[in-house]
Amino acid sequence: MADRGCPLEAAPLPAEVLESLAELELELSEGDITQKGYEKKRAKLLARYIPLIQDVHTEAVQAALAKYKERKMPMPSKRRSVLVHSSVETYTPPDTSSASEDEGSLRRPGRLTSALLQSHSSIEPWLDRVIQGSSTSSSASSTSSHPGGRPAAAPSTTTALAGLTAHAHIDLHSAPPDVTTGLAEHSHYERPQVASVRGIPRGHGRNVLETADGVPVNSRVSSKIQQLLNTLKRPKRPPLKEFFVDDFEELLEVQQPDPNQPKPEGDQMAVLKGEPLSVGTSGPPSLLAALQLWGTTQSKAPCLTALDTAGKATCTLTYGKLWSRSLKLAYTLLNKLTSKNEPLLKPGDRVALVFPNSDPVMFMVAFYGCLLAELVPVPIEVPLTRKDAGSQQVGFLLGSCGVTLALTTDACQKGLPKAPTGEVATFKGWPPLAWLVIDGKHLTKPPKDWYPLAQDTGSGTAYIEYKTSKEGSTVGVTVSHSSLLAQCRALTQACGYMEAETLTNVLDFKRDAGLWHGVLTSVMNRMHVVSIPYALMKVNPLSWIQKVCSYKARAALVKSRDMHWSLLAQRGQRDVCLSSLRMLIVADGANPWSISSCDAFLNVFQSRGLRPEVICPCASSPEALTVAIRRPPDLGGPPPRKAVLSMNGLSYGVIRVDTEEKLSVLTVQDVGQVMPGASVCVVKVDGAPYLCKTDEIGEICVNSIATGTAYYGLLGITKNVFETVPVTADGVPVSDRPFTRTGLLGFIGPDNLVFVVGKLDGLMVVGVRRHNADDIVATALAVEPMKFVYRGRIAVFSVTVLHDDRIVLVAEQRPDASEEDSFQWMSCVLQAIDSIHQVGVYCLALVPANTLPKAPLGGIHISETKQRFLEGMLHPCNVLMCPHTCVTNLPKPRQKQPEVGPASMIVGNLVAGKRIAQASGRELAHLEDSDQARKFLFLADVLQWRAHTTPDHPLFLLLNAKGTVTSTATCIQLHKRAERVAAALMEKGRLDAGDHVALVYPPGVDLIAAFYGCLYCGCVPVTVRPPHPQNLGTTLPTVKMIVEVSKSACVLSTQAITRLLRSKEAAAAVDVRTWPTILDTDDIPKKKVASIFRPPSPDVLAYLDFSVSTTGILAGVKMSHAATSALCRSIKLQCELYPSRQIAICLDPYCGLGFALWCLCSVYSGHQSVLVPPLELESNVSLWLSAVSQYKARVTFCSYSVMEMCTKGLGAQTGALRMKGVNLSCVRTCMVVAEERPRISLTQSFSKLFKDLGLPARAVSTTFGCRVNVAICLQGTTGPDPTTVYVDMRALRHDRVRLVERGSPHSLPLMESGKILPGVKVIIAHTETKGPLGDSHLGEIWVSSPHNATGYYTVYGEETLHADHFSARLSFGDTQTIWARTGYLGFLRRTELTDASGERHDALYVVGSLDETLELRGMRYHPIDIETSVIRAHRSIAECAVFTWTNLLVVVVELDGLEQDALDLVALVTNVVLEEHYLVVGVVVIVDPGVIPINSRGEKQRMHLRDGFLADQLDPIYVAYNM
Repeated sequence: MADRGCPLEAAPLPAEVLESLAELELELSEGDITQKGYEKKRAKLLARYIPLIQDVHTEAVQAALAKYKERKMPMPSKRRSVLVHSSVETYTPPDTSSASEDEGSLRRPGRLTSALLQSHSSIEPWLDRVIQGSSTSSSASSTSSHPGGRPAAAPSTTTALAGLTAHAHIDLHSAPPDVTTGLAEHSHYERPQVASVRGIPRGHGRNVLETADGVPVNSRVSSKIQQLLNTLKRPKRPPLKEFFVDDFEELLEVQQPDPNQPKPEGDQMAVLKGEPLSVGTSGPPSLLAALQLWGTTQSKAPCLTALDTAGKATCTLTYGKLWSRSLKLAYTLLNKLTSKNEPLLKPGDRVALVFPNSDPVMFMVAFYGCLLAELVPVPIEVPLTRKDAGSQQVGFLLGSCGVTLALTTDACQKGLPKAPTGEVATFKGWPPLAWLVIDGKHLTKPPKDWYPLAQDTGSGTAYIEYKTSKEGSTVGVTVSHSSLLAQCRALTQACGYMEAETLTNVLDFKRDAGLWHGVLTSVMNRMHVVSIPYALMKVNPLSWIQKVCSYKARAALVKSRDMHWSLLAQRGQRDVCLSSLRMLIVADGANPWSISSCDAFLNVFQSRGLRPEVICPCASSPEALTVAIRRPPDLGGPPPRKAVLSMNGLSYGVIRVDTEEKLSVLTVQDVGQVMPGASVCVVKVDGAPYLCKTDEIGEICVNSIATGTAYYGLLGITKNVFETVPVTADGVPVSDRPFTRTGLLGFIGPDNLVFVVGKLDGLMVVGVRRHNADDIVATALAVEPMKFVYRGRIAVFSVTVLHDDRIVLVAEQRPDASEEDSFQWMSCVLQAIDSIHQVGVYCLALVPANTLPKAPLGGIHISETKQRFLEGMLHPCNVLMCPHTCVTNLPKPRQKQPEVGPASMIVGNLVAGKRIAQASGRELAHLEDSDQARKFLFLADVLQWRAHTTPDHPLFLLLNAKGTVTSTATCIQLHKRAERVAAALMEKGRLDAGDHVALVYPPGVDLIAAFYGCLYCGCVPVTVRPPHPQNLGTTLPTVKMIVEVSKSACVLSTQAITRLLRSKEAAAAVDVRTWPTILDTDDIPKKKVASIFRPPSPDVLAYLDFSVSTTGILAGVKMSHAATSALCRSIKLQCELYPSRQIAICLDPYCGLGFALWCLCSVYSGHQSVLVPPLELESNVSLWLSAVSQYKARVTFCSYSVMEMCTKGLGAQTGALRMKGVNLSCVRTCMVVAEERPRISLTQSFSKLFKDLGLPARAVSTTFGCRVNVAICLQGTTGPDPTTVYVDMRALRHDRVRLVERGSPHSLPLMESGKILPGVKVIIAHTETKGPLGDSHLGEIWVSSPHNATGYYTVYGEETLHADHFSARLSFGDTQTIWARTGYLGFLRRTELTDASGERHDALYVVGSLDETLELRGMRYHPIDIETSVIRAHRSIAECAVFTWTNLLVVVVELDGLEQDALDLVALVTNVVLEEHYLVVGVVVIVDPGVIPINSRGEKQRMHLRDGFLADQLDPIYVAYNM
């Protein structure tokens, strides 16, 4: 190949080499040299001319892998693997020895090679060049697949990813981009995620990239305005660029074509015409005429020999037998099958042929019997089970063809799955079929003079061949009688078939080349076919060669895998001789790897009589039948050619020889000349069928009378495929006759030879480049092929994620492969594919041996595999996802605009017509006279007053799990119990006024009495949830921490809990010696206090409220007496609470609004509270609702966890509850107490479920409170119903609120969090500038109200952050008001509804906690949104939580299913987060149900989970690190 410019190179051997070979043969025959020596010397001689492609391709792959020796990847961890984290260090790349011949694989690994690569040494120089100019875009190259985090700040955690940042090989001039934010550290950096970022060629112009990362702000907005002005539409509210960027157009990156990409430069190709089809006068006029002729004149001539699995001939069908049996079948079909006295079949009806691959004889009889009876045979595979891969689609084909009858053999019918009645079972998706067994004894002999009237020359359909498309749908290609005849004649002419020749056939005789050569053309020419079943090939791969020898066959029909298998088995077979062969037809010659099989086969068998010119690759497709076939020289064929093409060129659809990158080339062989009587052209793959240029790859189209005619019953796609009219660049049709698209990609080379480089079905378009699935399979196989992959079974397909094809590779691993082996193999495959194809693999999955769905002849059923992958039904045992390197079209990370100040914000909003977002509840001052308010300033006074004026008025009822009242308290009882506690505190506890007291009680009246006891003696109560006896280890330390942090001088509790606090078990969890005084209040003496303490001013501390936030911070807030009474007053007004009312409370009474409702409100307002401890619901789910119904409560409060328990636990029991008399029609309002975004789906399903029990549709609402103010919103009994709006989730990420219609893409429903309480003012402020925001912005909710807490007592965690939480002022506008910052993001909307005062109602929408938001890619994400998407991804995901860790998004999912199905979730989770949130998941952790911690309010404790993950305490089923 001296002339590198020419992509094609002929491969004849020079005379001197042939001479040396002859000498060697002589030496061997005379015994002067051993067989081993002979083979060694011969291989050496031929090495330069016949590339031992296997070695070279493996070399190419190994050379590619050599670059990556230092790379270390985090290994996924499985629960059963003991070497979870240590194995990262033991990673070693494979040795660089190339696979020897016997380790070759099922699919030949090699074809990516240059034809003249002579020795290992020649690899070095260009390998260096590859490394130096390393294509930084290489999808698995070192920088890019390291998942983010700056090298300087490598996480100090000892988990597996730490090694990743440390060992990543980083070029000196580049810092890896932060995967999550996309903001670079250094000014110069490369962006490894994308091969060509917006038109910048790979490896060039690093400095251009930095600006390309953020489009200048104003350009986007001004162009938008320009566009509006151009269309002369005055924008209603023009976006003003000085104030904000319009981020709504969050566009995905569109990969721009690389200006340096190769483009076709040749002339436009001309249509290539084949030789004319000579219609021989001597031959029979039609196929059935030939059958009749041979059947009557040559009845003893053998037609077909069938073999068993031992290789013995079981049956030889003669032409006479074939004729008589076919007639008998035709007669039976036409005359003996009736339904309701009508013949069952009419001419032209379709009939299914169901025959196993081991029975060609019966199939042939059935096929010709149908033709004789003028019926249309539809050959299909034997369905083995009711759920065969693709079986449903075959059923669809049969249904659409109107098939009602299936022909089969006795043996086959016995093996089919049966229904209980003994009939053949109906398969899923199949039409009802009658089954006819056609063995001799079931058929009727026709009368002597009977002869069918079959017409078999016209345009009527002769048979239908099924074809499975890339998507898995099955269509039927109809072949007419005239096409059938033309195909037989064209094959006869092209292959030079003669009468009485013998042909051995290894292919499936039911379709494709096996049918055309082995069943149809053979009969035309009275040939003898020896059919070799697939089962025999599995047992003895050499069987076909042995049969060629024993039958002296002149032609053989094989696939490249048959040649390959026989190579592996040929050792020691000396007596094989292939000299009788004149044609060895390689049916899949169009496959890229067939060349290596052909070359290696010739290399071994040339010494056994195989002549090089005998090998004849051919190309065919179901639509165009045979497209091209190589002819031997004696039939006028030109010498064979090889093309060595650049992979990079091919990916752009251009033919180039790659002189630079010798690693990535594709060597293909020609598939010969066009068929006689056919014209061929190559058209562009996409769009209109324009002719390609001579150096361009396109789809091959054929115009011939010998092609298929249509897809049965599908007119639309038939027109596209069978009636294409190719046009020149000027749009002129090249022919007046339509062409058929073949689905083959290729070009026409020198000598008018056809070259095929792939199939349209295997084409994957990634970005702007095209890759062929077969090529990628071959590269994967070259990585230690037989050591790891089970029988070479690899499937490659693409899935669409985020508007682009993503490559998925699934392989079966050998049963003995270890975790390390598989992970190492996967890493190598990624690197090899990256190096050779410059494309990233999105997902690599390994499944156990023999689990991929099989195609009829043992291959992999690709579309079914893809379907299983997408449905999460593949059940892999190992998965490696590489989204970071593949997904290059994410929207640009958002650049924050720091220069927009609060003043500009306000002006901008005013100009845009947006109001400032503020709202308030009703005014308090006018609502009540001030005397009463003064009287009710101190709760202790209120209780004494009630005990004096209404002593027997009941305040509290406590229910147990059975629904019986266990304790009650009237005003006087509560007062007396409180006095008793106060006396004990002063005498036994020796406490002074102002001391803090921890109340550790179960929910009940004791807790309330102890609370008021503390107030009576001037102590400050702190309510604490008691430790859980079964879980002291985790719950007791929290109790101890609150007691210590609150500086409690004494602990009040019950006898049982007191014992527990001092027990041995407690001593194991905490230091029990350091408890303060513990007083047991169960049996304290009845004593009065001398005087009840009265605080000197309302601002004195009343109680401390401690709670742990979802972010894991323990914070105690101070509530003064003034704030406490103001809180009770607001709730009383909002809910209209009077002494005559009863309310039901199912909440925990330890903090926040739950505590206020349980302990404070009844005493203040005098209403009766029915107390239902949420713990009791665990043993009786219906307790709360039964209580609401029994006490006719108008108002009831619960938590989300209670609502969830009722929804899940009572779903099926509403009927039973109705029978018991549960009626919820009394409920005016049912409020969920929460500190989070309202959970719409839960409240809606609760309302829907209990509507049957009379629950009013509008009753359910939510409340909102937080640490700084426990009750900001509460629906109450009057006022408009809560409203729901739909906002654009993408705008929300930019802190913008954009209302959209329900159901629009990216819409997120948000429910109002109840009405703002009387006396409460709310404003939305910017989280950073602290300026007020307009109502189209998302900001922090600030609150001002008399019942704000007065400050943190202590924050256990981050004190400095919270200094300004209670005394914040706006930086602009109203700078006087003191606000408290809630730490929650939300927005206000003025609705169309009016409130009680006639004003328009302002609704507050809470979006989420500011502390929990995730800052990723410059945008703000709320964990709940990502979690909602993930939970929808698969039915076995029970719960999900997300958090970030070193800039990686970690997704933890609870698996509610079998452990072996866990890995299905990894890809689905990654896909859904990419699709819906444009985020790349860094780590997927799969855990058991119940691992994600949830607090008593039903909120996920994501930070606890994060700590558990980092400390490796989750005991995960699987941890996948997405590269």
